[in-house]
Amino acid sequence: MSLAAATNENLAHVSNVLIYSAMAVYALAFMAHIAEWALGSRSKVARTAAALTAPDAAAPAPATVTVRTAGGGTTVLERPKVVTRSAVGSRDVPDGPGAAGGSEQGDLYGRIAIGLTALAFAMHVGGVLSRALSVQRAPWGNMYEFSTTFSAVAVAAYLSLLAAKKNLRWIGLPLVTTVLLDLGLAVTVLYTDSDQLVPALHSYWLWIHVSCAIVSGAVLYLGAMATLLYLFRDRYEEKTAAGKDPGRLGNVLQRLPAAASLDKFAYRVNAAIFPLWTFTIIAGAIWAEAAWGRYWGWDPKEVWAFITWVAYACYLHARATAGWKGRKAAYLALIAFGCFLFNYYGVNIFVGGKHSYAGV
Repeated sequence: MSLAAATNENLAHVSNVLIYSAMAVYALAFMAHIAEWALGSRSKVARTAAALTAPDAAAPAPATVTVRTAGGGTTVLERPKVVTRSAVGSRDVPDGPGAAGGSEQGDLYGRIAIGLTALAFAMHVGGVLSRALSVQRAPWGNMYEFSTTFSAVAVAAYLSLLAAKKNLRWIGLPLVTTVLLDLGLAVTVLYTDSDQLVPALHSYWLWIHVSCAIVSGAVLYLGAMATLLYLFRDRYEEKTAAGKDPGRLGNVLQRLPAAASLDKFAYRVNAAIFPLWTFTIIAGAIWAEAAWGRYWGWDPKEVWAFITWVAYACYLHARATAGWKGRKAAYLALIAFGCFLFNYYGVNIFVGGKHSYAGV
């Protein structure tokens, strides 16, 4: 029996229909998130949150205070300075009220967006599983399958944190946006017909190595998104503390968590998943020895996986030992995730090597 005959074309078609259906529902979730943020910007709670982060220019605190002593005299004491935040991201600023900004109608649209995201996720997972069943193998044998599975795991991580009562609705809009972009790229540029694996991929290490890479990348994506939002929120807090106009995005940025909270979330996410990324590289080396007779051959995919590891190791080391926080650490984290993205797209598409069987 030929390899082509081993493919269940009906299940492959079902997979494509489910992926396109998931994209349609993700698009509805995207519009619901837009409504959530737009309506929330009009709320009283959102304006109150902005007032908490803004200095009171009309009533500056006096530099000194006069205290009456027990003997009837007076003494002048210097008022201690109120530190709002250092340059490395530790302003004592409260978290914003969230995406809906306290608006009842905005909150309703937010809950609708989450419900639609969950529905789209169910279709998305159905598309990934039916693709796997159509060829009786892991659903990540080429870049199309890797992309669809990657975005499904990213949404799964987001919904899991929401189920754990974590206030992450603020990441819903950028998440759904990038998932739509990822799936759009997958079904157009990266699409590959459902088929059997090339001989080099016939190994149980495909389940171990690639699944770890997908989970690591999905969680690193959440960390990168929090880091990017941190940079915008940090700039907003800096302008507000200086009494400057925060700009057109002020109504949106005021509802995000405080910059310090975003910075902490990104660090914890990256630190938590880094050991799995380390294991991913080790598992890849073991598989390479079994498939090609060497643990390391400086293949472009191997090199960029290691560069990504080094970049994240530098980021975590700088945070833990040098005390890097704030923008310096954020830039380093984004460079590290940029290395991951290049390894994900750039190496497979533009660079040849032993990993060039990705189906593009």
